[in-house]
Amino acid sequence: MTEVAETESVPTPDSPEELKLAAEFPEASREQWRELVAGVLRKSGAIDESFDGLPESKLVTRTYDGLEIQPLYTAEDTVEGTGFPGLPPFVRSARPEGAVTTGWDIRARYARRDAKATNAAILADLEGGVSSIWLRAGAHGVSVADLGDALNEVYIDLAPVTLDAGDEYEAAANELFALFAEREIPASAVTATLGADPIGSAARTGSAHPLAPAAELAAQVAVSHPKVRTIVADGLPFHEAGGSDAQELGATIAAGVAYLRVLTEAGLDVDTAAGQIEFRLAATADQFLTIAKFRAARRLWARVTEVSGGKASGMRQHAVTSPAMLTQRDPWVNMLRTTLACFGAGVGGADAITVLPFDAAIGQPDAFSARIARNTHAVLLEESKLAGVIDPAGGSWYVENLTEDLAKAAWREFTAIEAAGGIEAELASGALAARLAETWEKRSKRLATRRDPITGVSEFPNLTEKTVVRDAVEDLPGGGLPRHRYAEAFEALRDRADAHPSRPRVFLATLGPVAAHTARASFAANLFQAGGIEAVNPGAPEDVIAEFRASGTKVACLCGSNTSYAEEADSVAKALKEAGATSVLLAGKPGDHPDVTGYLYTGCDALEILTGTLTELGVQ
Repeated sequence: MTEVAETESVPTPDSPEELKLAAEFPEASREQWRELVAGVLRKSGAIDESFDGLPESKLVTRTYDGLEIQPLYTAEDTVEGTGFPGLPPFVRSARPEGAVTTGWDIRARYARRDAKATNAAILADLEGGVSSIWLRAGAHGVSVADLGDALNEVYIDLAPVTLDAGDEYEAAANELFALFAEREIPASAVTATLGADPIGSAARTGSAHPLAPAAELAAQVAVSHPKVRTIVADGLPFHEAGGSDAQELGATIAAGVAYLRVLTEAGLDVDTAAGQIEFRLAATADQFLTIAKFRAARRLWARVTEVSGGKASGMRQHAVTSPAMLTQRDPWVNMLRTTLACFGAGVGGADAITVLPFDAAIGQPDAFSARIARNTHAVLLEESKLAGVIDPAGGSWYVENLTEDLAKAAWREFTAIEAAGGIEAELASGALAARLAETWEKRSKRLATRRDPITGVSEFPNLTEKTVVRDAVEDLPGGGLPRHRYAEAFEALRDRADAHPSRPRVFLATLGPVAAHTARASFAANLFQAGGIEAVNPGAPEDVIAEFRASGTKVACLCGSNTSYAEEADSVAKALKEAGATSVLLAGKPGDHPDVTGYLYTGCDALEILTGTLTELGVQ
């Protein structure tokens, strides 16, 4: 026994005391990293030997809020810790246990008018893993009188209902409560969200909607049904108007504050009033900004409730994969976008997540797209175990800094709104709409130049894709803030080209051997296809002018190497014009070529080029 004990006390190479992991590697310094970065940048031509600045400055990107995203974060850059799980300021989670025990609420949206079709879709989703229902009712969905039919055989005490009834929220709430009573579900067991959002309605329609009736309803509900929320502060109108993350957060928090005021005026204390509000925010394919958004939102709301005289409280968050990022063209890519968005919202700690089906921008989802949407949750929750850790991104120097910076930017937006009289005044005056429009203009320029690429639309389009057809969706009322999709301008050009009797075409005047012109010819073809224009590539023809005449088009684009441009561009461009070309473009940086009418290069205004080319080709 003694020998065994002595043997066990001797450390072995595999024992934890002897594990060195990366300790045998020399410690790396930031200066060493900078030298390596500078070397790569010199090779790429981004800097030269005379550059005396910090090389990482060339790798900094900026968000629409002006936040700088650094290429490297270390302990010296990061902010201090932001609270324990479930404790103020609730950055890590709204609850001490996070979503570890149950995962997030899988909430599906239903926007059909037909109650029976809605019911069939709900039952199929519930069987497939959906855990709650987001139901549009009233003028733009199932009629209030048909709510019972839409929820037939649905265990609404187990699958909570979130209503979206616009101005008819009181009638819809009464109908839902009547349904609970009819099914003998005790008030203490009722869990639902009534969806009253007069500020969101004002943002959508441009008309003021009184807040007092919603507050009065909430005061009654808080007493009779303690687990029911009445109010939704919806950030989607600000997001879809083109707003940045900080603008969406600032406006949504301002809406929450407006509701908090009227709820307390209706007799509720601050903590009860805060518990009556659910916040709806967009989740995008930018996974890190999405993670930071939901973490920052909880911090902002905790601060609001604290300074309002209540206990700093967690924010109930409903994440919706961004409608603005969805495309109608090549909609299958939307599966990737919504997966990233769901990932970001889940890691960011959202309580409920709605993954919009990949065909949501086209019309009513079919059974297949609905199944893919709910299976996205299944893969992330059940297979990837994303909810198995509280705040899995917490402690990342990058994420903590991004959360901090975004929270500060959103707080500035929120306090600016409050200083101007609050969210209702900002909507009425048009000041908020003007700021959102400024951001949309910036975003539009980045989209047009493809600095913000859209896969399947502005990059890697497919002219032979099969059109996806769906039944139309009853659209929400307009008149207020605009509703944008990031792909709308490029898709409008595709629609314009597709409506033409024949496919519009341009001729790629390739110079030199295939190896010399392939890169730029591929770049040009990809750009033209983004506007629905077919690029005719003759390969390496013996007589490029003869090939142009045979192509039947009147627009040509020179594609070659810098050497071939220096030797041939001027003469070939002149010959193309003499052969009938009304426009000669060149794939490359702008240069001194008198017969070239435009240039295609990384960062050029692709929308402007495509619009002009379609006009040149006579496509109305």
